[in-house]
Amino acid sequence: MMRRGKALLEGSRQGSVDGNSNLASDKELVHKCNSDPGGGRALGADARAQRHRSVSGALRKCVLTLDGYSYVIVASPPGGAGAPREEAPRPPPPAAPRNGSPKQGALTIVRRSSSRGKSETCPPTDEQLDQLDLDTEHLPAVDTPDACDKAALRLRYLLRQLNRGEIPAETLQKNLQYAAKVLEAVYIDETKRLADEDDELSEVQPDAVPPEVREWLASTFTRQLATAKRKSDEKPKFRSVAHAIRAGIFVDRIYRRVTSTALMQFPQDVVRVLKTLDEWSFDVFALHEAAAGQPVKYLGYELLNRYGMIHKFKVPPTILENFLSRIEEGYCKFHNPYHNNLHAADVAQTVHYMLCQTGLMNWLSDLEIFATLVAAVVHDFEHTGTTNNFHVMSGSDTALLYNDRAVLENHHISAAFRLIRDEDCNILQNLSRDEFREFRTLVIDMVLATDMSFHFQQLKNMRSLLSLAEPGVDKSKAVSLVLHCCDISHPAKRWDLHHRWTMSLLDEFFLQGDKERELGLPFSPLCDRNNTLVAESQIGFIDFIVEPSMGVCADMLECILGPLHSSSKNSTSTSGQEPINEEAAETHKKFKIKKPWVACLTDNKKIWKEQATKDAEARARLEEEETNGTSPPTEE
Repeated sequence: MMRRGKALLEGSRQGSVDGNSNLASDKELVHKCNSDPGGGRALGADARAQRHRSVSGALRKCVLTLDGYSYVIVASPPGGAGAPREEAPRPPPPAAPRNGSPKQGALTIVRRSSSRGKSETCPPTDEQLDQLDLDTEHLPAVDTPDACDKAALRLRYLLRQLNRGEIPAETLQKNLQYAAKVLEAVYIDETKRLADEDDELSEVQPDAVPPEVREWLASTFTRQLATAKRKSDEKPKFRSVAHAIRAGIFVDRIYRRVTSTALMQFPQDVVRVLKTLDEWSFDVFALHEAAAGQPVKYLGYELLNRYGMIHKFKVPPTILENFLSRIEEGYCKFHNPYHNNLHAADVAQTVHYMLCQTGLMNWLSDLEIFATLVAAVVHDFEHTGTTNNFHVMSGSDTALLYNDRAVLENHHISAAFRLIRDEDCNILQNLSRDEFREFRTLVIDMVLATDMSFHFQQLKNMRSLLSLAEPGVDKSKAVSLVLHCCDISHPAKRWDLHHRWTMSLLDEFFLQGDKERELGLPFSPLCDRNNTLVAESQIGFIDFIVEPSMGVCADMLECILGPLHSSSKNSTSTSGQEPINEEAAETHKKFKIKKPWVACLTDNKKIWKEQATKDAEARARLEEEETNGTSPPTEE
């Protein structure tokens, strides 16, 4: 059920973040440490922090008791737990880049059940079940830890009563609704937290843990990738250890964060630019400058790490870096003004916005997100800077290879997967056979859908689907439409960005027109540098292509995400008076996503119309001068 929060801290599960520490000895030390019932400041209603120091002084331990369980964090310095020192050591600082080969400490986390936790996890006795009150008016909120225990106990009781035939239908319905809402709340909470880019641990009181542990947690768990986000004069930001534990992803997150020290290092200028990655009008030109001409390498790495794909699918960091570098080289192969690595990075960032800011990621599986991000990165790989029509009309080898059908799109996919077959670039090496087939099918579908010749049919099919009484949107078609819209979205961005993209695209079109003139071919639309009306062409592009596409895409997203939104709404209510399906339908009608592109399209179209008016006046004056036999003024 919960695909993105699978590390649920089960029983005695522990995780060593550097993979080199002796788990058995660490666990033994932790259990000895737990025998000391020290006190501390509360983190929640029933949470308290306990501090311990090992006898040898070689380890630093912190115990958090929460909801009937003790979570023991053991931080050991480089050199092992038995390193003799005169005073208690400081926890290990964040690891340096791999090429420095520093010694790394270890972090071990073990969960132990207290007497309260053990009693609650045991199967309920018949006496407990007999005393259970099935009233749903005073149950805890569905997004609290107690709700899981209550729901589990009630489900056991309902099963017993159903076997006896002693349960009223109304009582059964209300309790099942409550249990369903609890499950939905846990699922939604965890998937949203894993998507949260700013998921730093926070709100840990100054005296809740030793200052060394607090400093170590701050410097380690407020990092993105392996780059320090905070400057030396900034205070570390935290956001609730207790909340992370309740979400059931503490161990998984610690593993992912601390092992990220092996990841690629980011220049500080790149880190600064990537702080605005979640904005609709992200400035990819600034990233290109900060990244020394390698925006795909850094942005692609950031996105795959941010969504947990590197950890989830065990992508070796060096392999991913090689893959992205080779993809970047392919985009620069033909020195295109528009279809280059900048465009790839821009589309990938726009896809990220659609996934994250609309909530689409909560509808997709991890593998589907992985495929969507990779498809965005490779969707124009090795683009020749010319259109499909040019390849067909000129009889290029690529057109012959793909029989004049989606010539470039087929090449992008084929070339990308040929690259992945290279051992040094195989980011899919740890996927199962079934996962690889699903991944490949999704990427093929998405990239083929960027062929503009499919544009109107794609929109027509989606409109027809959404007009049904109960539309069921296929995931492949949904992400394909999203990628297609992101591919043509620059007119829906801020004016300065859109204008720059427009000039780059026209430069590329005009270069194709020059080739067509040399080959004696007719000019393709917008490719004749002497007879192209720039402003009018952009107005038409917005009115007939971009605006309708973004509208259909928004309608589709609201149709898809409305039920998820209603589930979230339902999970905050414990009354259970209304049927879930009716609430979902009502909430779905009201659910709307943010559409920052609407204002941008309006503003850009207004500017282009003003420019079109000026251009028309200039052409009229020129025609009048030619008619009157006067020559236009010339520059000396």
